[in-house]
Amino acid sequence: MSAVTPPIEAAARPAGRRALWALPLWLSLLFVLGVIVWAQRNDRDEREELRKTMISDALSLEAQLRDRVDEETARLTALAGQLRAARPEPGALGAQPEVAAGLRRLWLSVTWLDPRNRIIAHVPERSPVPQPAVASPQDEPGLSMHLVAPVGSADAPGGMLVARFAPAVLLRRGVPWWLARKYDVQLVDGFDQVIASTADSASRARGDSYRVSFGPSLHDTYLQLTQREAPLPWFRTLPLVLIGGFLLLIGVATALLRRQMHQVMNAEASWRSEAAWRGAMEDSALVGLRARDDQGRLLYVNRTFCDMVGYRADELIGRSPPMPYWPPDAIDEVMWRLRRNLAGQAPREGYEASWRRRDGRSLDVMVFESPLVDANGRQIGWMGSIVDITERKQLEEREHRQTETMAHHARLTMLGEVASTLAHELNQPLMAIASYTTGITNSLQRSGQPDPVVMGALERLGQQAAHAGRIVQRIREFLTRREPQHEACELNQIIRDAVALLQRELQRRGVAVEFALDPALPQVVADQVLIEQVVINLVRNAADALATQAGERRIQVASSPVAAPDLAARFVRIDVVDNGPGIGGHGIETLCAPFYSTKRDGMGMGLAICRSIIEAHHGAFDAAAAPGGGARFSFSLPVIAHANAVLSAQEEASS
Repeated sequence: MSAVTPPIEAAARPAGRRALWALPLWLSLLFVLGVIVWAQRNDRDEREELRKTMISDALSLEAQLRDRVDEETARLTALAGQLRAARPEPGALGAQPEVAAGLRRLWLSVTWLDPRNRIIAHVPERSPVPQPAVASPQDEPGLSMHLVAPVGSADAPGGMLVARFAPAVLLRRGVPWWLARKYDVQLVDGFDQVIASTADSASRARGDSYRVSFGPSLHDTYLQLTQREAPLPWFRTLPLVLIGGFLLLIGVATALLRRQMHQVMNAEASWRSEAAWRGAMEDSALVGLRARDDQGRLLYVNRTFCDMVGYRADELIGRSPPMPYWPPDAIDEVMWRLRRNLAGQAPREGYEASWRRRDGRSLDVMVFESPLVDANGRQIGWMGSIVDITERKQLEEREHRQTETMAHHARLTMLGEVASTLAHELNQPLMAIASYTTGITNSLQRSGQPDPVVMGALERLGQQAAHAGRIVQRIREFLTRREPQHEACELNQIIRDAVALLQRELQRRGVAVEFALDPALPQVVADQVLIEQVVINLVRNAADALATQAGERRIQVASSPVAAPDLAARFVRIDVVDNGPGIGGHGIETLCAPFYSTKRDGMGMGLAICRSIIEAHHGAFDAAAAPGGGARFSFSLPVIAHANAVLSAQEEASS
């Protein structure tokens, strides 16, 4: 599984990242390109600098040689001036000391010509190859050049004096040695014929050259400097050779890096695949996972854990105790348990904890702790597995409540049997009381002078005994699952009779009862005794709610017809309103749930029985908060016409 790379991972990988191995190669090529550009520019600058130096050297050397020629010309002119006073004869020229000095310096020969260009004198005489007086082994004459100076004047021409000299000797003696090592110095004419040179033909220079005119001293003669060693091209220099080796090495390094990068990327792809599979398994697990360091700081949580507590992963990771999902009222207890767990004393079988979700709801969990070990085998914290047991706890609690409810229901069943038995047993004493009351009344009437007070008391005693007998009889019939006795009755009278039975209890509690009964209330079809029990229960509950209230205690009982506009009344509504603490936001379903009671000693059956009685009469039972504070319990009963129609429909449906 780890060797398979999901397509999503392969597509999500950036294309540029796959080519990172080539980045050093491209940088190296860019560097080499910069070096090549620098080498070209440097070679160009060096050549330009060498040419400037050569031009400067040529001009300087030309000035030096020109000064030397000009000096020799001046000496020859001075010699010609000395010969003007001499007689033109062959020995006159050789007797001049300047001739010997010139032959020692540079001259090869000196010739004195008359105005007709005939030789008067020649020194040295008849030398086929004239040589200087002091010759160097390197002073080979080669080609020669001439210096001319007039002997006479324009008015009395005396011919001219011609001095022949060797240009090669001029160059070898006038060119400095360091300049001769750098350049091949040549004298050339206008036809590019070499007159003299400082180098032999076997070692001709091959570099750049520069030519400068020799000036008026030597007409149509040029001084040419040529570099003996031409500079190497930039691509043949040592740095370029080193760069070639560098490129070879960087190519090999890039190939190795590419191979390494592919291995790393394959390993990373495998790691991503494994991480994706592991993340998918962790997120799909129904068990919450969390990792903590040795200080209790959260290092990791999975999706199930986040869903449990209602916080995002980025809100939890990095948090230190106390945690936001700890109950605020149990911080000390949870901190003690945390220190115990971080010390390695967490129970191996797990422990239960109560947390609080972000929305405030309680959460019961079972936590299992185990050591968290890194790749080096060193424990860095604790890994916890959390199981949500809230539903299990609620189920256990619900089963416990159901067990208690069944036990309570069994007790109530037994109580109903006892009540049925008591009703049966009390019926006879009540009938006996009624009979004795009737007998006493008859005896007093026969005595002739009965006491009106006693007669009134006996009459009321008989009425109450008869009423008690009817109540016991109806309770017995109700407990034996017999149908209620529906008959036409006045609902206002039933309300007044029910409140009258509670009058002494209401007076003792200081509760005032107000009536708001509609005198035109239509008759209803109902069991008078059961409806009376409903009214008694509602009024007594209101009085119980007002028992702990300071100040005014007031109950209002109202009756009114319920009819739509332009239609006759189909129901009669009775409201019992108090100014007590209210119903605490509970609905009618909660208040009428079996065995639910807001009283400490209540059985939780009063409102449930009242609702069942009203629904058995095809009415509706409701509870709400009173507008001015307190509670309002209401029930409605159908009037005679509507009740008969409902009963007829039920009989037809049953038949």
